[in-house]
Amino acid sequence: MEISKPQLVWSTVPATQLLSLHAIVVVVGLLVYVLTTHSLRQRRSPPAAISWVLTIALLPYIGLPLYLLFGSRKRRQIGHQFDAVTHAAKHDAPDDWNAALLAAMAQPAAQPYHDLRIHRDGNEALAVLWELIAGARHEIDLCTFIVGADAMGATLIERLAERARNGVRVRLLLDDAGHKMAGGIHLRALRQAGGEVASFSPILRLFSRGGANLRNHRKMLIVDGARLWSGGRNFATEYFAGDGETAPWQDLTFDLRGPVVAQAHALFAHDWAFATGAAPPQPVSTPVTPAAPGQLLAQVIASGPDQVDDTVHDLLVTACFKARHRIMAVTPYFVPSDMLLKALTLAARRGVRVDLVLPARSNHHLADIARNRALRDLADAGAAIWLTPYMLHAKAVVIDDNLALAGSLNLDARSLFLNYEMMIAFHAPADVDRFAGFIARHRHNAARHQPAVPGLVRDLARGLLLWLAFQL
Repeated sequence: MEISKPQLVWSTVPATQLLSLHAIVVVVGLLVYVLTTHSLRQRRSPPAAISWVLTIALLPYIGLPLYLLFGSRKRRQIGHQFDAVTHAAKHDAPDDWNAALLAAMAQPAAQPYHDLRIHRDGNEALAVLWELIAGARHEIDLCTFIVGADAMGATLIERLAERARNGVRVRLLLDDAGHKMAGGIHLRALRQAGGEVASFSPILRLFSRGGANLRNHRKMLIVDGARLWSGGRNFATEYFAGDGETAPWQDLTFDLRGPVVAQAHALFAHDWAFATGAAPPQPVSTPVTPAAPGQLLAQVIASGPDQVDDTVHDLLVTACFKARHRIMAVTPYFVPSDMLLKALTLAARRGVRVDLVLPARSNHHLADIARNRALRDLADAGAAIWLTPYMLHAKAVVIDDNLALAGSLNLDARSLFLNYEMMIAFHAPADVDRFAGFIARHRHNAARHQPAVPGLVRDLARGLLLWLAFQL
């Protein structure tokens, strides 16, 4: 008896029917994109929107699942933890334009602070960190992207556990992606000592409330609700003293006291409640009074999926148009939005001195490749680009003499539009000048950079990378 050979199922389906099925998948994918974008109010920049549409249209079987997993950039329920103080703040902040703008974006009013210390290097930052932890009497709240699986991370967990054993409430909020990227340091000792640990948006929960691609990059240590340590440093060896074989990264952290710490504490409580599934804390109405003469004022600016607006991005764009004589910025990665790049180049063209300091080679090679076009546009407009010979991880922007921003936000699309970030806005001219001095010190160590015009193939490759990098 003759045995017939098995036939492929697809061979019996006409090519026209296959094309029709493919077309239906493409149309359904694009409808999903349009409906979710409008119903969830997922505002995107034109390049990001075009990238998603092309990806879904050209590669629907890959693009649609990726969009469902990573396409959301705002939470469905936006927190308004700062609403209670917004309207009272509109006319009492130190600078009219940024006070009105930040109030309109539901950010808190500027509050007094004192005893600001901008850490000279990793050794001083570490000494202050240990000082604050050792001095805690009631509560330590720590939010970070990375705790390294190294000597620094182990020492941090050990010291936190020691305070927990002595009756101090210790809460560690750790981004799940950052935790896994850093090797997944063991946290059992802290839990056994009575410390509380929460993982922000676990990446293995594909449909978690936080979104797999929306990471918590905020960095803050709050002690007894009264002292704040913050900036760009993660808690790994390279951010402080190094491992003895390679030079430590240069970074920016600071600590301070005063009523403004309560704003950071409220933001931590909001993130902790979201990560643990607890009810969000109720906003506390704080009366805002005019600043006393000579009082130093600052405010916490939250940016990310829990904010209606792209707060820091919109503030920076506005600041570029308001700047009169200087814009100074330091960042490890520079892949700005078209709008922010245009604002910077226009500022340079109208005579504002624009200085951008970044490392010649960062720890993310793709970011170094992707930045070239933006650096070329800035240099052509008359801005000064400075490249340091060492890894520089600091994040700060100074506008004229009345605004300095320092914290966790990089000048790239991920930090500006996807990550949960926190910056502190300082308004006191003397302290604004101190942050300007920090940037100037690294500018002094850097070489002036004039981006070269690449060949056609290289330029096309960089353009493709920018197209794909809107979610990186």
